[in-house]
Amino acid sequence: MKPRILVVDDEPQIQRFLRPALEASDFDVETADTAAMARRMAATRAPALIVLDLGLPDGDGKDVILAVRAFSSVPIIVLSARDQEIEKIAALDAGANDYIEKPFGIGELLARIRVALRHAEPGDAPPGPQHFGRVTLDRQLRLVRVGDDPVHLTPKEYDLLVLLADHAGRVVTHGMALQRLWGPAHAQDTQYLRVLVAQLRAKLSDNAEPRLIENEAGVGYRLVATAS
Repeated sequence: MKPRILVVDDEPQIQRFLRPALEASDFDVETADTAAMARRMAATRAPALIVLDLGLPDGDGKDVILAVRAFSSVPIIVLSARDQEIEKIAALDAGANDYIEKPFGIGELLARIRVALRHAEPGDAPPGPQHFGRVTLDRQLRLVRVGDDPVHLTPKEYDLLVLLADHAGRVVTHGMALQRLWGPAHAQDTQYLRVLVAQLRAKLSDNAEPRLIENEAGVGYRLVATAS
């Protein structure tokens, strides 16, 4: 059975553009053009993934995310013309898995969909080592290597790498990382996180472009390499 993708957008041209591209990539496509229809179809049609616009005629897409998250962990990729950092952060904190700005490339969207679906599969976190480019993360041994060389990480550096690996291909917002690593009292201390990311990048030799740890300006960080 083909994975079903629910496209929620009130622009007919976006629906006409996405449907053939997604169907050509072997997805079953259904569409909704209102927030109410999106909530109903998310509950009744069991989509494998939702592509969601934030600007809907009867409500805000962030409210759709919150409503869906009350009953489902289905991956949600926001596709929106809203490019303000605060909008990205709010959508991701509401429960979206990813955020792509319009205009967008269909190749990038398809890649993000594949990543989101891969990480939604049961048993996603393998018991053995994970490989991200030249970096190997072995949780059982609590060991990190770059190539064949072991790397010593501080507990906070290791916890940050594990957090990014758990969300590989998705943005980890500043607030999410700060609360997980330092607690709610430090949810606004982004300088702590900048310093920690810089330290981790240095130890992972992550200095050349494209980087393993990608900065989503004003929003958070993404581990961009695909685990194997």
